[in-house]
Amino acid sequence: MKRRFFAALAVTTFLASGFSQAQTSNFPNRPVKLIVPYSPGGLPDTVARVIAQKLSERMKQGFVVENKPGGNGVVSVQTLAGLPADGYSFIVSDGSMLSITPQINKAAKYAVGQDLQAVSLIARSPLFLVAHPKSGVKTFQEFVARAKKEPGAFTYGSSGIGSTHHLTMEALKSELGLSMVHVPFRGSSQSVPALVGGQVDFLFAALPSMLGFVKTGQVIVLASNAPKRSASAPDTPSIAETIPGFDFSVSVGVLARTGTPQEISKRVADEIAQIVKLPDVVEKFQVAGIEPVGAGGDVYRKVIEQENQAMAKAGKHAELKAE
Repeated sequence: MKRRFFAALAVTTFLASGFSQAQTSNFPNRPVKLIVPYSPGGLPDTVARVIAQKLSERMKQGFVVENKPGGNGVVSVQTLAGLPADGYSFIVSDGSMLSITPQINKAAKYAVGQDLQAVSLIARSPLFLVAHPKSGVKTFQEFVARAKKEPGAFTYGSSGIGSTHHLTMEALKSELGLSMVHVPFRGSSQSVPALVGGQVDFLFAALPSMLGFVKTGQVIVLASNAPKRSASAPDTPSIAETIPGFDFSVSVGVLARTGTPQEISKRVADEIAQIVKLPDVVEKFQVAGIEPVGAGGDVYRKVIEQENQAMAKAGKHAELKAE
């Protein structure tokens, strides 16, 4: 009886293994979803659409972007959880869905390694600290000196409480012992005009949204929040030159449901690694202030861990509370 049982088990295991290998070997044989947790037009959406087009061309099957905004990532994870872990559904998101949302949304109970697995770090996008001329600040060192000398005298805008823009400044304040007044707005579409109009003194923002105002002298670029100088602004120092290890640049990557075949995840990651090197992709990214990376799941997982630690510390300083 035992021999029959183990023989049957062996046959079942063999058949299941063969089925899994067949699934992987002919992947993809139908359209693949790339779920974006935000509305069209933002950074993750821009990256997802560029990557989707190239994946479709290279893998001879449709990669379709599907926007699922809501709960700063919660709705997208719920959507993915309702789909099979077969490699035909992924999430393309920035890191805030993983590092910030759980701090402000009690419904965000997901985590990488538990519900999600890291597939590919597609790219990173630095934010830049910019100043209104009325602040009298022209360099990052002047910014630090003035903010220390005149605590509470300056204001800074953000894209909202708990945004990367907000927590980058809170981390900076914490590291350097600065005191400034936070003025939150509903997104960059409101915060950038507020800076240009002189309603706030400082702001972290993506460089493309500020370039026109920089050229006309309406704002001054002081520093970036990336670990090294950006190729888009090589003359602008990174904050890490003053605070070693400071890195709050925005990461954009691909996530899958836990249990998704590793062979499929690796194939997608390998394709993306090649795609981000293509000249036309590099050009599109550069225009949008995006820096290509194309690293695999192991690297992306470590980046996520680092971001979680940094954002948790900044969130604590900002006294964020989950609701």
